[in-house]
Amino acid sequence: METSSDDSSGEAPRMTTTSRHYFGGDSSQLDHHFSVDIIENVEEEYGMFVWPCSIVLSEYVWQQRFRFQGISVLELGAGTSLPGIVAAKVGSDVILTDKSDNSEILSNMRSICDQNEVNCQILGLNWGEWDSNIFDLHPKIILGADVLYDTAAKKELDHNQAYLRA
Repeated sequence: METSSDDSSGEAPRMTTTSRHYFGGDSSQLDHHFSVDIIENVEEEYGMFVWPCSIVLSEYVWQQRFRFQGISVLELGAGTSLPGIVAAKVGSDVILTDKSDNSEILSNMRSICDQNEVNCQILGLNWGEWDSNIFDLHPKIILGADVLYDTAAKKELDHNQAYLRA
């Protein structure tokens, strides 16, 4: 684990770590198809660390990888983007989305993509808001893990999913 801070800001150090997730075997260096490194910050927003269902969904994507090859996949509320990164690693054309007003999460998503050498489109997407950048998106599969921690957002999430599936 590494900590980083700007001593001149007077803020407490940030707890940043990189977690490694293995797919296609055990965690030995010799018995897996690939690994995904995720940059996490456990002191920040919800979207800055890997949630348990994200790991489960990522394993599902790996197990069903033949269904994901060569298709468009959109991850809603991607945060650290583990399922979307796995989809990209198995051959999907991936669009990662999270709140457009949280530049730290979107920047972290870009860093994670770079670190894992995958090319994903990253978009800010606020549920219930119709932004021109989503009008041409028609993904074959929509992923979302641990996205509904605020039940007040369910209606907006439903509207976005319905539009994206149309």
